[in-house]
Amino acid sequence: MTIATSGHNRQLAERAHAIRRNALRMGEVQGQGYIAQALGISDVLAVAYFHAMTYRPEDPEWDGRDRFLLSNGHYAIALYAALIEAGIVPKDELETYGFDDSRLPMSGMASYTPGMEMSGGSLGLGLAIAVGRCLGLKRKGSDRHVYTLFSDGELDEGSVWEAIMSAAHFQLDNLIAVVDVNNQQADGPSTSVLGFEPLTEKLEAFGWFVRRVDGNDLDAVREAFDAAKAQSGSGKPSMIIADTLMGKGVPFLEAREKNHFIRVDAHEWQLALAALDERKPS
Repeated sequence: MTIATSGHNRQLAERAHAIRRNALRMGEVQGQGYIAQALGISDVLAVAYFHAMTYRPEDPEWDGRDRFLLSNGHYAIALYAALIEAGIVPKDELETYGFDDSRLPMSGMASYTPGMEMSGGSLGLGLAIAVGRCLGLKRKGSDRHVYTLFSDGELDEGSVWEAIMSAAHFQLDNLIAVVDVNNQQADGPSTSVLGFEPLTEKLEAFGWFVRRVDGNDLDAVREAFDAAKAQSGSGKPSMIIADTLMGKGVPFLEAREKNHFIRVDAHEWQLALAALDERKPS
């Protein structure tokens, strides 16, 4: 089965498919990992890197770039997959994922990987770091944006809400945050561990521009990024709430009850790739 798309969205769908494929291939190298999150967030990463952001693949530290901060460091496999597709990380490094001396460690580290703007691991820090980066860019007179991706489980952290409050106070309209709401974390469903709804209304009350979308609908994601970028000059930071499906694109992974960290039997990796390719955009 192929999925028919057209125009700009076809290009984005092809990029999202490639990101998913890169992530699965890296997962196969280690036989385990945060694969379901990578599959779920691939559409958001495709729009970020191939529609919204300004960067130079050959010069990841170019001062005129937009910054993308990965707060949830365990999603590193997803970001590596996007960085490989974007040409920032060579594709032949894919097979080194998670090994000693690799530039692609299992948790994101800025000192190792081109295009990785912050080191992850301890959750709840990315949005606060993004606030600092936005303040720095404002003081330099730069018109660049800072994007940050974090998980719904990070909404449990007080530091996230301090950053939400600070970003509105400092009128950081150069900040575009994305929260991946897949309703799953290590201890169970995110909304059961610590309820955060109604999230849209809470963020709006804190002074943010908010769009809530199906994070696996490329049209909706692209429009949300465009609307967020249009807030430049408004004095409001932007939050995209992306409701995603873990394991998206591979039906037997979508159906798993617990997907936070998974092990896939050796023969299943090829089944997963085949299932993904059956849904390749045409």
